[in-house]
Amino acid sequence: MTWIFWALLSATFAAATALLAKVGVENIDSNLATAIRTTVVLLFTWAIALSLNVHHGIPAISRRSWIFLVLSGCCTGLSWLCYFRALQLGPVNGVAPIDKLSVPLVLIFAWLFLGETLTPVKIFGGSLLTAGALILAFA
Repeated sequence: MTWIFWALLSATFAAATALLAKVGVENIDSNLATAIRTTVVLLFTWAIALSLNVHHGIPAISRRSWIFLVLSGCCTGLSWLCYFRALQLGPVNGVAPIDKLSVPLVLIFAWLFLGETLTPVKIFGGSLLTAGALILAFA
């Protein structure tokens, strides 16, 4: 299976996540809702890592990888806290498209910080994604 398959599966689960979270965050604090969801993710992912027996690779992880994974985890947590608060305050069909503005932001950040290529076609596609997200969110 290719990366495209896994990316489409990820998008499907992300869509389900948004719908389920919108219902789940009703009548409770958004930070508590995020903590509950994060605990489930923690348990779920460790169960997978343990069942696949990949946890033995922990000692081989470099300091650099640890730093960047921890920073990524912090950004994930902040993203989820903000996402759940947005879901609590707004419609899921507005919040989810704005959340997907992360895609054009990734294109820009990957170009700036990782030296990835930013072609005219990618700029055009990122612009379309941005316009589409804004139209979906505010139409």
